[in-house]
Amino acid sequence: MSSILPRSARFRSARTLPAAALALSLLGLTACGAGAGAGASSPAESTSPAAAGQDASFPRTVQHVMGETTLEEKPETVVALDPSYVDAALLLDADLVGYAEYRQDPKDPFADYLGDVSEQTAGAENVGTIAEPNLEQIAALDPDLIVSAKVRQPDLYPQLSKIAPTVYSESTGPTWKENVVLLGEALGKEDRAEQEVADYEARAKAVGEAILEKDPEATYSLLRFAGEDTARLYSSDSFIGEIMADMGIPRPEGQPDTTEEIFVPLGQEQVLEADAGLIMVSTWVPEGAEGDASRDQEQRFTNNPLWDRLEGEVLEVDDETFVASVSLQGAHAVITELAEHYGVDPQLPQD
Repeated sequence: MSSILPRSARFRSARTLPAAALALSLLGLTACGAGAGAGASSPAESTSPAAAGQDASFPRTVQHVMGETTLEEKPETVVALDPSYVDAALLLDADLVGYAEYRQDPKDPFADYLGDVSEQTAGAENVGTIAEPNLEQIAALDPDLIVSAKVRQPDLYPQLSKIAPTVYSESTGPTWKENVVLLGEALGKEDRAEQEVADYEARAKAVGEAILEKDPEATYSLLRFAGEDTARLYSSDSFIGEIMADMGIPRPEGQPDTTEEIFVPLGQEQVLEADAGLIMVSTWVPEGAEGDASRDQEQRFTNNPLWDRLEGEVLEVDDETFVASVSLQGAHAVITELAEHYGVDPQLPQD
């Protein structure tokens, strides 16, 4: 017996309940199925998936970090509780009905690198922060699918799974391309997702080759100020690290690196270890004290006499795009900016 109730059975009697009662009823669901009436339709009412206009590839079971999730029907509406999955849902033309807040501007909740997504997101609701999504609000949205990462809300998976079929990846940064394919599998759009990744990789390779043809000795580093005592030198295992590897542009030989974390901490006295042909510098500047701390840290580092001894070209880059986006759209924006910086054809995807 499936542990995922058909949505029609799960919400048939619950739609008239207030939101709080709805959430409580959903969280109390058992894994026993749709009940005795689930198979009571007459022969005249029984139709094949094709006859009913359903996707014949469903039901399907998706394997993920928390185990497996069975989707009885092709999902249409999605709640994304991680920004990279917000981007992936929009990329794959899913109906995004709910998202975890990741920008502090309520008038502009979606990243600039996405372009104009006002039409796609017209019906999407903020369901709370990444750390504390609102379960009642998510339940009231009646989603077909919830998607997030174990690194984000590890303890909420059981509750979310009682609201709707839920799929988790392990993380977001090191697995951002795989996560697009995971969501594509859950949506029944795995071919589309794989093609989007392949198109990105082809573009990254082409632009990277053009940059290296123009500057065969090109190397990079990305140093980030986030209001801490140490700066962050992003590793090969980070978002920017994978983009640059896909472009074929290396880090300087012998530069500090790690495969265990997404960055190596550098104190002011170690800043020369960030030297490279191109030193990308980003600063995390949310509103309030956290942003002020990042600006203060940047000033301390750049006013240090060692900063002037860096030999590479320093390029200030947008933190949201180059560090936080962790999505195909963000990666394309990075490639475009680097292509323009080096004066090569950005080779934008053709419509």
